[in-house]
Amino acid sequence: MTGVDAFLGRLDPEVYVVTAAAGGERAGCLVGFASQCSIDPLRFVVWLSKVNRTFRVAGRADRLAVHLLARDQYALAELFGGSTGDDGVDKFAHVPCTRRQDGAVVLDDAPAWFVGRIVLRTDGGDHVGFVLEPVESGGRAGRDGQEEPGEQGERGEPPEAGEQGGRRVPLLRLTDAAAISPGHPVG
Repeated sequence: MTGVDAFLGRLDPEVYVVTAAAGGERAGCLVGFASQCSIDPLRFVVWLSKVNRTFRVAGRADRLAVHLLARDQYALAELFGGSTGDDGVDKFAHVPCTRRQDGAVVLDDAPAWFVGRIVLRTDGGDHVGFVLEPVESGGRAGRDGQEEPGEQGERGEPPEAGEQGGRRVPLLRLTDAAAISPGHPVG
């Protein structure tokens, strides 16, 4: 590696599933470019490829849902990263999901998620950044929708998102998803 590749090659960020709904359509994709981008006010940015169907639906949406995946959810990452609604695939038909009151679509099995109001769209080249103001968040509960036994933190409070049984759940990272062939053209 040369130049900036030596830097970028060392990164191994979490990957996310981002979902969008607008005009009776829903879409979702696997995202490798995302980060908190402000502390006060709290903001998070997700970058969507301009050739991605999710980008087109997100362009008409006012909110997006952002989901973390556990390392054992590779099949879910493959579904959202390796197929496209442009080919008639309804990714949501294959997974439990809930439409929130604001219209956002949340994947029920995500260990942690948030819905964010889009406050800014910014062109970054082949991707567009959607800056989000988080308005709702949650995570995977027990099978009956309640916390599973032992799902309390040290002081009796619920565990932080991404934790189960008081221990952190390993999250799916870019290197874990590297073998997934994109469902849309790259570039």
